[in-house]
Amino acid sequence: MPRTIIASDDLPAPSPYYSHAVSCAGLIFVSGTAGYDPTTGAITGDTIQAQTAQALTNIAAILKAAGSSLDKAVSATVILADEDDFAGMNAEWVKWFPVDPPARQGAKLPVRAPGLKVSIAMIAEV
Repeated sequence: MPRTIIASDDLPAPSPYYSHAVSCAGLIFVSGTAGYDPTTGAITGDTIQAQTAQALTNIAAILKAAGSSLDKAVSATVILADEDDFAGMNAEWVKWFPVDPPARQGAKLPVRAPGLKVSIAMIAEV
């Protein structure tokens, strides 16, 4: 099956080692996406809610570039630096997915960037 590399013009170009997303077999596989401001490259805010909102904003831009949207999300992996941030992340998450949310799993983030609290990978329908 052919695959298509997806890049959003609304976000900085990804490094040469990964793609924003790959579309294949009617699905879009979005790379782990953090709460970085697309203009400055800085982490957005110092709260889990602000970073979750920005990560989902960035994912929405990637899905839009692929001809999809968050309402077509079928699965997400949420990776937290601090497991104690789950409630705050979840409070923001339900604002974005108030009904029929995608399947979701969680994991612990091996922190590589100071202040980074969350990274989200997602799979959506085209």
